[in-house]
Amino acid sequence: MAGTASVAGEVFVDALPYFDQGYDAAGVREAAAALVEEETRRYRPTKNYLSYLQTPDFSTFETEIMRNEFERLAARQPMDLLSMKRYELPAPSSGQKNDITAWQECVNNSMAQLEHQAVRIENLELMSQYGTNAWKVYNKYLAVMNEMAQKELQKFRKQIQDLNWQRKNDQLAGGAKLRELESNWVSLVSKNFEIERAIVQLENEGTQLRQQQGDENKENIRQDF
Repeated sequence: MAGTASVAGEVFVDALPYFDQGYDAAGVREAAAALVEEETRRYRPTKNYLSYLQTPDFSTFETEIMRNEFERLAARQPMDLLSMKRYELPAPSSGQKNDITAWQECVNNSMAQLEHQAVRIENLELMSQYGTNAWKVYNKYLAVMNEMAQKELQKFRKQIQDLNWQRKNDQLAGGAKLRELESNWVSLVSKNFEIERAIVQLENEGTQLRQQQGDENKENIRQDF
């Protein structure tokens, strides 16, 4: 591991993944996983990273139908079955067999149902005549959107790749610089050790010389007397 950088003043990163070696060694992955697990247990965010956003109002786009459906789901009630009542053609009840108004309502209902089916047939004919071209235009529009999205995706992928290359180059350059500085440090420490050893040796020699000189002086004084 090499280098130390501060991130947001809270987390310190001490790694150059593109430069450091030994990640595949036995036990390294397990040790890293244990460190991450221990960090996740004790780390607590010191601030709300979404504080600058407004509190979302999820009911803004809700319609009455949506609210009713949400309430039904919350109450765990079953969904209502599809009503076919509008397609029924009931005859007048037994008590209204001779009621002209009741029969007129049935006739009007039958005419409305017939007109509805006629409109459906007309819509199907229009769809058969013009629907193919409409779908072709729509598919072409989707193809253009897909092409634009693919171009945008390629642009982002290139930006990511360029960023990763820049990170790799920076880390390799930083790692090489750290290795050079470490080598210089080792060399200087070695030189300091050699200097200290030479100083100690010179001090010992000086002490011996002083002692030897003292002994010679004592011997000369003894001979003079």
